[in-house]
Amino acid sequence: MSGYTSLLKTSGVARIIAAQLIARFPFGMLSLAFLLHVEQVTGSYGAAGLVLAAASVGQAAAGPLTSRWMGVWGMRPVLVLTLVVCAVTVTAIALVELPVPGYMALALISGLATPPIQPAVRTIYPKMVNSKQLTPLFSLDASAQEIIWVLGPVITTFISTQIGTDWGILTAAVIMVFGGAWFISSPEVSRVRIPRSRRKIGVVLKRPPVLLATVVGFLLIGACAALEAGVVATFGHEGLDAGIVLGIFSLGSLAGGLALGHIPIGPWALARRMFIVFVGIAVSTFFSSALLLSITLFVAGIGIAPALAVLFAIVSASVKFSDTAEAYGWVGTGQLIGAALGSAAAGLLIDQNGAVGAFWAAAAFAFVGFLVPLLGKRWHPDLRGRDASPIPDTEPIQVHSV
Repeated sequence: MSGYTSLLKTSGVARIIAAQLIARFPFGMLSLAFLLHVEQVTGSYGAAGLVLAAASVGQAAAGPLTSRWMGVWGMRPVLVLTLVVCAVTVTAIALVELPVPGYMALALISGLATPPIQPAVRTIYPKMVNSKQLTPLFSLDASAQEIIWVLGPVITTFISTQIGTDWGILTAAVIMVFGGAWFISSPEVSRVRIPRSRRKIGVVLKRPPVLLATVVGFLLIGACAALEAGVVATFGHEGLDAGIVLGIFSLGSLAGGLALGHIPIGPWALARRMFIVFVGIAVSTFFSSALLLSITLFVAGIGIAPALAVLFAIVSASVKFSDTAEAYGWVGTGQLIGAALGSAAAGLLIDQNGAVGAFWAAAAFAFVGFLVPLLGKRWHPDLRGRDASPIPDTEPIQVHSV
């Protein structure tokens, strides 16, 4: 822990981590808040699912695009524009009663306007710390974001059920504006300038480590989404068991990130961490009690934040600084698609086989997520004793003869 204490004492690090966590916190609330609100207004979970799908499509499409815009217009203008549009459309969903297509249109716009906080902050990190601190910082960031997924749904459920579903959405909008404004006002946002990329959008995916990170992120988050559906199906919506088990799963990720964050990243790092996730999920398919699932999923969680930290580090070390934001945008898009497909696969298998079907889906995602970095080891950078910072952009120097 002394290493993390030293890291947090580095100028600006604790502040930027806190600001970006609060700015991103609403996105651990809005999916459930939209679901509860639209279902209450329309009386249909199917309609609510369509609205969530529209938001997810918007987020997936926006990730690489808005991230790349930051290299064209600067971080602050893009973040301000997207924050305003997203906050307005989210607020409209809460306050204006519309037919389902209207809700879908607003959800799509809110998804497209999702502020690219995550790509921005992970582009800033290498400029804030030295090379030895960068990998632990990625690990601390991946661990800290578990707070979003532990507390977000709990706060949303409490406000939506005790006060009103509209207030569940409005609370998320207020936090979004406050956290977004705090992050945007950070001096690092104006101080760090992303050079304009000279490549066409999507070309960064030709970098094998970026493609590896995108695919493994897709599989890892797909496994987590399927697992979440399986836990809810096992215990139902009543009572606290599902929330407690998922909370312990996230605590395992937090513990793993803090415990393993200092370990140097070798070519087997991602496969090893994904193997921990796979083993924990595979063993969980044999149990249905809250106690035993809590134990097995705590073990599975130990690999999640460390795996995410490796994804961030190998992307950072493999692309030019001008391409980092777009690269992280693609990784985020892969994770969003993984979440959607993981939930869909789990839903189909639950209908056919009961709750255990979702655990089978999660184990399958995790197993392929282990195989991909195992078989693609040659694409995995060896960062032991190496700087994980992005490759500097260089430009030709004009020489004038006298």
